[in-house]
Amino acid sequence: MNKQRIWTIVGAVATIATIGAAAQWGYGWYQGRFAPSVLDTSAKSTGPTFSTSPLPATTTTALVYFAGGCFWCVESDFEKLPGVVEVVSGYTGGTTGIDGPTYSEVSRGATGHRESVKVEYDPQRLTYAQLVFWLLRHSDPTDATGSFYDRGHQYTSAVYYQTDVEKQAAEEVIAKVAQLKIFSKPVVTAIEPVSEFWIAEDYHQDFYKKNTTRYEHYRQASGRDAFYASIWGSGKYDHLFDAVATSPANGWTSFTKPDDTDLRARLTPLQYEVTQQAGTEKPFQNEYDSNKRDGIYVDIVSGEPLYSSLDKYESGTGWPSFSKPISPEAVTLHEVNGWFTRRTEVRSRYADSHLGHVFEDGPAPTGLRYCMNSAALRFVPKEDLAKEGLGEYLKLF
Repeated sequence: MNKQRIWTIVGAVATIATIGAAAQWGYGWYQGRFAPSVLDTSAKSTGPTFSTSPLPATTTTALVYFAGGCFWCVESDFEKLPGVVEVVSGYTGGTTGIDGPTYSEVSRGATGHRESVKVEYDPQRLTYAQLVFWLLRHSDPTDATGSFYDRGHQYTSAVYYQTDVEKQAAEEVIAKVAQLKIFSKPVVTAIEPVSEFWIAEDYHQDFYKKNTTRYEHYRQASGRDAFYASIWGSGKYDHLFDAVATSPANGWTSFTKPDDTDLRARLTPLQYEVTQQAGTEKPFQNEYDSNKRDGIYVDIVSGEPLYSSLDKYESGTGWPSFSKPISPEAVTLHEVNGWFTRRTEVRSRYADSHLGHVFEDGPAPTGLRYCMNSAALRFVPKEDLAKEGLGEYLKLF
């Protein structure tokens, strides 16, 4: 075979490969625009759930939902935040009854949905308030008619809350940012209850990783990074991320734990043994196992809110059991290894009291059982919440 023949064959193969790649790209582009989205059937979670992501066995995660303009960019910005496990692009907030909205429909404003993201995060490392602040920092929360390059309601920013506690935290963070006059215009980010979340076609997931050149060109041209640099580039407001770490709904950051002498004086011997020495009270012979009144359970030492009666259930174990804490950041989890066992200890965030343990045999949707010691808790009935300065929790009931 002569050289001319060889080069002819090589050229033909290269042409076929180019056509194949173009066809594959074209098919992906078409699917990305016109393929229907898929309803997310995973349980929404405002409390920790054992993660299906590649994390240590004791790591639990929670879910939040945001909109901040182009979901390619919002997904990228949240996945850069340490403590975020996974971000999924999709659509939410649209007209009820529209199934499987497509990118083409949403992007032209035909369905009322916003381009949105579902963020799975580790509440041991991040608080809900910090995530809201991160959204405000990486979007234009002052634009009521779109975001940067993209115009229309479908590209406006929004916080989608799942509980009144989340709603209050979002309102407080936005109020704090507005008070500091960080932006020259009012913050108009919507705060709305979360509705159905539709997962966008795979073409849009991790777009910033799979289509780097196109993504970077789009992002630069959109003006998003230039806007960010003009507001946040000086670093003047970097401290706010830590400042908003605690939602005002559980503002115990200034709590100072009493010394051991004081603790022994104010606690009963059993309360001290449980909270300070990781003891366990007797089952069926404790104060709250069979308590069925409406209210919340707070830490016996600090008074910080821990659990709601709405999440309490009869586990048959003899200890008060809950499917989730009152907020993802209310408690901290710690792996405890014994001679033949490994358990996950639950402690209060600010008093650092031992509360009990969490097990993976609870009811849906979390599948978790927070098995608590009554001696570590104090129950505040619904009718006393306002009197004890916990009036914000009345909305739960």
